Order: sequence, then structure tokens, then C-alpha cells
Amino acid sequence: QYRGAEVCGMGPPSSGAITVAQILGMLEPFDIAAMDPQAPETWRLIGDATRLAFADRGRFIADSDFVPVPVQGLTDPGYLAERAGLLRRDDALPEVPVGNPEWDHALLWAPDTDPERPATSHISIVDADGSALSMTTSIESAFGARLFVRGFLLNNQLTDFSFRSHEGGWPIANRVEPGKRPRSSMAPTVVLRDGAPVLVTGSPGGAPIIVYTATHILAHLDWGMDVQAAADMPQLVNAFGTYILEDSTWAADLADPLEAMGFEVSIGPRPSGVQAISIEGGRLSGAADRRREGIALGE
Repeated sequence: QYRGAEVCGMGPPSSGAITVAQILGMLEPFDIAAMDPQAPETWRLIGDATRLAFADRGRFIADSDFVPVPVQGLTDPGYLAERAGLLRRDDALPEVPVGNPEWDHALLWAPDTDPERPATSHISIVDADGSALSMTTSIESAFGARLFVRGFLLNNQLTDFSFRSHEGGWPIANRVEPGKRPRSSMAPTVVLRDGAPVLVTGSPGGAPIIVYTATHILAHLDWGMDVQAAADMPQLVNAFGTYILEDSTWAADLADPLEAMGFEVSIGPRPSGVQAISIEGGRLSGAADRRREGIALGE
């Protein structure tokens, strides 16, 4: 639940929905709508919520057929409110601790180290009957495994696994195992109000898919941006410790104030590819992120 809406997404082995839910859940206690979308304090809050969510993602999420994933514990409102308490400060978190969600199994895992690559596509569809589809698909790196079989490129999803099996004596949940499904960051999302879809969204982009999708939801629900304006908004991504700010946008202007708050900052391209549809009063509005290929069509 977020701002009275229901945010629905894809569960394990994808980490997308759980991590998007954690980011939104940690931001729920804060009045994001009243905050300036271009203020460094706004992005301090969003950036550290993202870091906390990715810390949990790296420790706990993998193929649920192989390891118990504490989905309920990770998305529990009480747990997220506790994690949100870490954000009540004026500077960047000096350390990003993994949380202690409620478990139905007592297991200890080491942090993950998968080298996930960005080579993904996303499509959002609403048909004439009002049925909604959000679909993300990936063959991992460009041209996948470089094998073309009966008209299809085979995927290279092995890079969604951790190639290390253990760290510090503890097993890694997302380690490679025979028959195991790799953990992805795909985050196809449908937002509902009163059981009816109001937003269909998602993006390609590797691990930052989660951030692109979460910030698109924030921009649309909290800041009231239409879906195209929300897709066009500069990207600021802090998943693994370095805040990457999209170059040649106002995001790059936040480098100095974010560094002053204690963040490591880098400026570079952020090739998001949000494809989204909003549904309001029976009217559909489509959006295609201008950074990548894609177009919004309807009749």
C-alpha cells in the first residue's frame, strides 16, 4: 500500500516488486508531495531509502524455490517504519545496515555480488476492455548468449547470479546452483485504486530498473506529474553507495550539495526507458521515455 493505492509487482526470483515496495514503504511517513523535486534534501531521503532497500535485496532475495525469502517480513509496514527511522537525519547515512525482517526460517546469508547487465525491454499495455499488462523481458547482455536458435537469441541470465558462493564463511542466497532461477531487477508494476488500474509502468536498465520504476511512481502519485513528465524527469540513482546523477540535467547541479551531505557522487548517463500508461476517468495517457527507443500509441 502506498498513498492509498495498491502497488502490485513481480515477486521472486525478481527482486523488483519487493525492493520497489520497500523504497515506497520507507518514504510513506514523509510528505514527499510537499518536497521540492529538485531539492538535495528530497534526494538525500530517496537515495538513502534506496540504499537501505538494496542492502536488504542483496542479502535476502533469490529464487524462492531454493531459499526462503521473507517477503512478508521485508514489506511489513512496521518493519519499514523502523527502517524509515534511520532516514530522520540531515546528512547521508554513513553506513547502510542490512535489516532484520521477521523470518519463518532462521537462516544467515552473506551479501550478494552479482554483475547484473542492462539489456532489457519493457512494454505497458491497456486494451479496449481495460485489461492491463506490464511486461519486462530480458536476455541480459546485448545479444544475450550470442547464440541464435530458430529465430531467437538465447539469454545470458547467468550474470544475474552471484559468481561467489560464499562470503565470510556464509552462503550467498543468489549463488549459482543447477536448476535455479536467477534473481532479476525487473519491476513490471500495476498501481490500483479500488481494485482498478490507474498506472501501468516499468523500465529496462539493469539494477537501476527498480529506482526508475519507484521514482516514476513517486513523481506521478506524489508530485502530480503526468506520466510523460514523470518519465522525462532526470534520473538520480543510489543503489550501491555512489549517487549517479544524470549528466546534462538539473540532477548534475545537485552534485555539490549531495557531496556536502556525505554522499559519493558521480555524473554520467542514466539510460532509463520507462514505458507507462495512466488511467484517469476512463482516459488513457501514454508515455515513452525519450532516452531510449519506444513510442506511446493508441486509438
